[in-house]
Parts: sequence; C-alpha cells; structure tokens
Amino acid sequence: MKIGIIGAGNIGATLARKLAASGHQVKLANSKGPDTIRDLARDIGATAVMKEEAVQGVEVIVLSIPFASYPDLAGLFTHVPSDVAVIDTSNYYPFRDGAIAEVDGGKPESVWVSEQIGRPVVKAWNAVLATTLAERGQSKGASRRIAVPVAGDDGKAKAIAIQLVEATGFDALDAGSLSDSWRQQPGTAAYCTELTANELKSALQSAKRSRAAGNRDALLRQFMAAGGRLSHDDIVARNRAVTA
Repeated sequence: MKIGIIGAGNIGATLARKLAASGHQVKLANSKGPDTIRDLARDIGATAVMKEEAVQGVEVIVLSIPFASYPDLAGLFTHVPSDVAVIDTSNYYPFRDGAIAEVDGGKPESVWVSEQIGRPVVKAWNAVLATTLAERGQSKGASRRIAVPVAGDDGKAKAIAIQLVEATGFDALDAGSLSDSWRQQPGTAAYCTELTANELKSALQSAKRSRAAGNRDALLRQFMAAGGRLSHDDIVARNRAVTA
C-alpha cells in the first residue's frame, strides 16, 4: 500500500521503518520540513516529504503527532478522498498538551481528533510504548505475541489498520467503535501493558472510565519521580499494577 505518515518521532519513525520493510511505499513528514528528516527517511526506506505531500496519492494516512497539535492539521484533508483510511496513534497528556476541556469531560481522544481534522479516524498503535513497537513484535502464531487494540467506525478503514498492525508484528484486536476507544487510552489496563489477545480482550471489557484519568496522572507522577531510572519492563509492570 501507499502510506503517508505525519510525525517522525519514536512511534512515527518506527512505523515507517516497519511498514517500509513489509513492502509498503511510505512517505514521511514532520512539522519542520523534509530536509530535517531526509537522512532518517533514507535509512528507514521512506521518502521525506512535506505534510501536504504525505496526504496525496496514498491509501492510508497515519497521524503520529503530539495530541495538542491536531488543530494545526485543520484543512489538510479537504481534498483527500473519503476512502483513504486515517489512523490516529496519539494520546492525551494534560501536563504536555495543556488542558482540553472536552477530553477532560469524557470525550474519547480520537473522537476529538476526528473533529479537529474533519475526518473519521481509526485509533491504533496508541497503546504500545515505543520500545514495545520497535523491539517486541513477533511472528504470527507466537504464544505470547503482544496484541494491539484497534477502534473505529468504518469497517474498511479498520480492516486496513488491522492488516497494518499485523504487519508490524502484533496481533490486532478489534476494540469496537471510536466511542469505545476510551478503553485503550492512558490509565486503562489495555494501555502499554503488553497483553496477549485474550488478555487484552478482558482488559478492554473490564475498563473503568472513572478511574482512567486518575490512573494516568498517578503513573505519570511515579515515572517523573523515578527520574529515568526505570527500565522498560519496570514501566510495563507499573502500568499493569496501577490499572489492574
């Protein structure tokens, strides 16, 4: 497939690398312009472009930018065909993004994203840490293969997202509609806990909406207090312990 990725941070760049390695044609854009990521894109096997080019002539667009930056994309999709799947990988953290009243009031993050860009999205790859995405994918059928939740309202777009999640080395689990995507947001048991498909299904079903924001903020305080001394496995274990 022809894929445009906007965002060249840890998640966006890793997705570009994995999807290019799977045989997809990938265009990669960031907020600073293609010259700043040309070497990275060449190493990955992608093409560095402006964000306006990243949404042209593609079948899939992956958005992997800071949550508060989505209003900056308003108007970018005006001429993008309606059958192009748009995948959102972002998460809301008030300390970084500033308070967003609608999301604080309970609106699912990706519903808010859809409203900012004027296009329905599929939420995927938001619930894995960068190290998980980069290093812990496995071949299909592996007994402890990590699962990734995929939520959305458009069946065709969701099927594309599921196919691409599988290509990056993870079991894709249909997590329901976009309005249900709060179940995979920060502070839930499905978020960055490295679960198998059966475990993830249970975590999504048992999610407590009223606890998610408090869990998210409590975990953030723990991680900041640790000052970078926690290993990746420590972070996963704390996510599991707090959100269980």
